[in-house]
Amino acid sequence: MQQTLFCLSIFVVIATLIPFIRHDYWIFRVFEYPRLQKLVLNFLLIVISLWFWPVESHQLIGFVLLVVNLVYLVYLVLPFTIFGVKQIVSSTKPEGENNISLLVANVYQDNRESEKYLKLIEQCNPDIVLMVETNLWWQQQMDKIGEGYPHQLKMPLENTYGMIFYSRLELRNGSINFLVEDDIPSIQVEVKLNSGQWLRLYCLHPEPPVPQENPRSTERDKEILMVAKMAKECELPVIVMGDLNDVAWSYTTELFGKVSGLLDPRRGRGFFNSFNAKYFFLRFPLDHIFCSADFTLSGIKRMNSCGSDHFPMCINFQYSPGLKKLNNEPVADAADIELAEEKINVETEIR
Repeated sequence: MQQTLFCLSIFVVIATLIPFIRHDYWIFRVFEYPRLQKLVLNFLLIVISLWFWPVESHQLIGFVLLVVNLVYLVYLVLPFTIFGVKQIVSSTKPEGENNISLLVANVYQDNRESEKYLKLIEQCNPDIVLMVETNLWWQQQMDKIGEGYPHQLKMPLENTYGMIFYSRLELRNGSINFLVEDDIPSIQVEVKLNSGQWLRLYCLHPEPPVPQENPRSTERDKEILMVAKMAKECELPVIVMGDLNDVAWSYTTELFGKVSGLLDPRRGRGFFNSFNAKYFFLRFPLDHIFCSADFTLSGIKRMNSCGSDHFPMCINFQYSPGLKKLNNEPVADAADIELAEEKINVETEIR
């Protein structure tokens, strides 16, 4: 039993160390995802090891490594718990004309439970609806909300990277772009709050680094960081939303935050794991909504599953420029900028 515990302990430690290898190949990047799972397994191994105490020196070394690894994993997880520091403060005023509510949902293209999403939209009553993995069938089903959401941008596709976007707020300068790959769309649009204030919104859904999609993260990282740079240079308040196919704590997402200066409302509040809705032990925060420091947070909620492998996310921001200094805005140093530029300028393969 002690030897089995030793082997499992070494595996968990190696799984924690692999993300330090900054390589784009999927086998290195996939170990960034299960941080909470590694923490739970690490803790259980320590508890079991206390019962089956190591009897040989190498087993004792394995136990010590487990303890050190647990401390490190707790350090990594802590920012996404209620004990962490909030990047964005909660709104102090009631909801009003400066609020904007957004719903992002990866519907899972083969899912046919569209009625659940219609009921969800009625329940959440968001100003903005973004749905990804949408083909023409999904567009036809969701167009039923068109009367209440007259401002729309649509790119239905059959490759699981379609996007449909509905807004009841006025839009301008809307465009559907293909920033990195010619079959992976993104949306850029400016939205007018009821108060008259304009903001810029970016919607993304890049490919994940998995063998059946793309064996490397190069294209995903490039698109995410291109948007980070655009967000930083934008003179308007900014919101970025979508299924980024990257976890909130990955080094690419952290680099995105530093380069863009955008805030993650989950920090200091919870994981809000949006994937996988079908397996509770394999859940990660993949669906994101970031905002600039001009905003405060009125509400964030993970909604019930609607037949997809992703949970929808609903969030409500309030434009509060007077409280900007209270937010914990991430800042990039020279090394961060250099790394981001390197990833943005890297050549990508035509597939």
